[in-house]
Amino acid sequence: MAGCPFSSGPSRRSVLIGLGSVGTLGVVPARAAPQVEDAPAREPDLAGRQVPFYGAHQAGITTPRPAAGLIASFDIVATSLDEMERMLRGLTERVVFLTQGGEVPQRDPKLPPADSGLLGPVIEPDNLTITLGLGASFFDKLPELAPLKPARLERMVQFPNDALVAADCHGDISLQFCANLQDTNLHALRDVVKNLSEFLVLRWMVEGSVPPVTPAPDGSTPSARNFLGFRDGSANPDSTDAELMRRVVWTSQPDEPDWTHGGSYQAIRIIRNFVERWDRAPLAEQERILGRTKMTGAPLDGDATATEHHLPDFAADPEGERTALDAHIRLANPRSPESERNLILRRPFNYSRGATTNGQLDQGLLFICYQSDLRAGFITVQERLNGEPLEEYIKPVGGGYFFAPPGVPRPEDYLASTLITEARRS
Repeated sequence: MAGCPFSSGPSRRSVLIGLGSVGTLGVVPARAAPQVEDAPAREPDLAGRQVPFYGAHQAGITTPRPAAGLIASFDIVATSLDEMERMLRGLTERVVFLTQGGEVPQRDPKLPPADSGLLGPVIEPDNLTITLGLGASFFDKLPELAPLKPARLERMVQFPNDALVAADCHGDISLQFCANLQDTNLHALRDVVKNLSEFLVLRWMVEGSVPPVTPAPDGSTPSARNFLGFRDGSANPDSTDAELMRRVVWTSQPDEPDWTHGGSYQAIRIIRNFVERWDRAPLAEQERILGRTKMTGAPLDGDATATEHHLPDFAADPEGERTALDAHIRLANPRSPESERNLILRRPFNYSRGATTNGQLDQGLLFICYQSDLRAGFITVQERLNGEPLEEYIKPVGGGYFFAPPGVPRPEDYLASTLITEARRS
C-alpha cells in the first residue's frame, strides 16, 4: 500500500473518533447557554441564611415567614418517660442539625446512606425552622403527663361550617417546617421520619407556599395574597414588638403549669377554597364579604390613598354602610376594647393538592396561628365568624390544636425538657 495516495495520514473517520474520545475523556465541552436540565439559579446567599435554634422561644412562631411551609402531624409510640425523653432528645438533635446545617456523614456503601441526598452532600440552613407542637392526646400517653397538660389545650371540635376528615385531624404532635425552598422542608421531614421511626408514625401532612413579592425601595413588602386573591395578613399584630408578643403570643398565665411559660398555643386549620365559585362572584361581592379592596387590601372605608395598613373605623360606620356588619374583617376583629384580648398571630400558607374526584381544584389555606390563650384567641374569633357570608366559598376539612413548648435555652437542654423534668418530680 506504499503507493496508495490515501495512506500518508490518518483517515477523516479516525480523526473524528479521536476528537470524540478527547471530548469524552478529558475535555469538558463549553456550554454557551443554560440547558433544559440545569437546576434553576437562586440568590447565592439564600441557602446559607440561618435562624438560631437556641433561645427562650421556639423559632418559627414570630420568625419572619419564608416562602415554603409544611405541617406534619404524628402519633407517638412511647410507653415510658424514658422513651419519651429519648424521642424528644433525638428530635432536638435532628432539628439542630437540619436548621443549622453541616456535612452529611459518610457511611459504608453497603449500609443505607445517612441522608436522603435530596439536598446533596452539604445541608444548607436555607432559613429552615422546625417548630414542635404537643396535642391534647400527647398528655394521655402517660399518667405522669396528664396533670401537666396546658390549662387551655383541648381537642379541636367541628364548627357549623366544617366538614372535617378524620384522617386529616389531630395528632399527638405537630411539626411545622418553614424554609426558603419546599425541598428543604421535605428533606427535613424525611430525615425526621427516618431517624425517629421507632417513636413517630406520620398521621397527615400538608405542604404550603407563600408567593414572594418584590420589595419596595425601603425594603418592605406587603402581605402575601391567598388563593382568593386577597392579601392575607393585613392587621396582623406586630411580631417585632416584644411586649405585644408577650401579651398576645407567649403563655405566662398563673394557672398554667410552670413548664409552659414561654410557649404558645398553635391552631391549625386546613381550609379548602371553592375557587371556581369564588372566581365567578362579582368583585363588589368579594370585597363586601371580606371587607377590604382586593387589589390594595385597604379597608372599604378608606380613601384613594389608603393601604392595607390603614385601620377601618367601625365606630364611624355603625350601620355597616361602608363595611358590612357581617364582613369577615369586622366579625374577626370588631376593634372594640373587649376584642383586644382575642388577638392572634397568623402565619398561613396557601396549599394546592391537585383536583378532587368531581373535577374541582383542591386549593385553599393552610391556616396557622399562635396565641397565649387558645379559647380567648382562635376559638373566640372562629365562633364570631360562624355563619359569615364567606362560608359559601370555604370549607375547613382538617387541622388540630397543639401547644408549642418554650424554646431550648442551652445545648444541654432539649425540646419540652421542662415538661419531662416536671413529670419526673410528680
